Amino acid sequence: MSERRPVRRRWLALSLLAAVAFLAAAFAVFRGDLIRYSLDPRIPFQTYKPPPAPDYAAATAWALRPAGSGAADAAGAPADVFFVAPTTFDGGKAWNASIGDGEADRIFRRVMAPNYAGPFVKVGRIFAPRYRQAGLYSLMTLREDAREARKFAYADVAAAFRYWRDHDNQGRPFVIVGVEQGGTLAARLLAEEVAPNPQLRARLAAAYLIETVVPAGRPPLPPCASRGEVGCLAAWASAPQDDPARGQTVLDRALVWNGQGELENLQGPALCFNPILGATSDALADARLHQGAANATGLEWGARPAFLARQVSARCEGGILRVSTPRSPSLRPSGDWLDQRRQPGFNLFYADLESDARTRLAALTPR
Repeated sequence: MSERRPVRRRWLALSLLAAVAFLAAAFAVFRGDLIRYSLDPRIPFQTYKPPPAPDYAAATAWALRPAGSGAADAAGAPADVFFVAPTTFDGGKAWNASIGDGEADRIFRRVMAPNYAGPFVKVGRIFAPRYRQAGLYSLMTLREDAREARKFAYADVAAAFRYWRDHDNQGRPFVIVGVEQGGTLAARLLAEEVAPNPQLRARLAAAYLIETVVPAGRPPLPPCASRGEVGCLAAWASAPQDDPARGQTVLDRALVWNGQGELENLQGPALCFNPILGATSDALADARLHQGAANATGLEWGARPAFLARQVSARCEGGILRVSTPRSPSLRPSGDWLDQRRQPGFNLFYADLESDARTRLAALTPR
């Protein structure tokens, strides 16, 4: 009897270890699905009560807005940049974020602003509205509720743009920048607010829709075909050069606006602007032409990051910008599961975008 007990204990210990190992393996396999499920508000958008609308006359409705941005500052910076931020709200209980969401604002200030608005600091004054953005989950599903949440967010962006146009811009040249979800919203803004207005179009240096799928057959503005061209659209979505399947997944899951203001699946090819070449082109941009990437996460707003030049090559293939693996580890995705589904904490084309926007603004200004 005494000999059997140690044997039973060993079997019990082994069984427990096997069970723990099985659960750990199952968690690793299904972790993404579990997190994605936790982000689902699980309430129909039609019965969802959204947070209060922002008042863009109030400073609190803007994540970035220069002091003295009205008529009294007309002799200041020669241009404006209207910046629509990417997703920083994870979701969970709500489809759309309150503009007072502290965690979403922290991610914007620490990661998104320095990396994606930062390249345009030397272009003009940055205006970045807070808006009731759709949560990260809305970008992971094609459900109608998620589409409604994204359409709802557009109303805030349009209201912010009109306020900026009527109260702050004062007839200056301007650039529009949108990233990811913000890029999709900015695409509709271009179609509905800029393209039909000849006075606005005449003052637009360029629009940059970063990591944004735009239909090549019906872009809201003419694509930027060469450096120095003005009033044009630079739009692209990227994928690693060594991961062909990922690029196709981006296109398969992309939602674009139709003529009725509805989000629908992409039909046909997508636009692809190459930031290294400064053109919508399928030519190869060799790494020798790459002006500089930057990891600006955590930098104080307005601080200029160190550039890492000649890090990547890029080429448009099938509507996707295929980008080589950067040499520097600081330019590779990191963080937890959620971090890796937001825009990364670096910008591979930081210096290229800064140079491109300044060139187009200089070409526009004499006119």
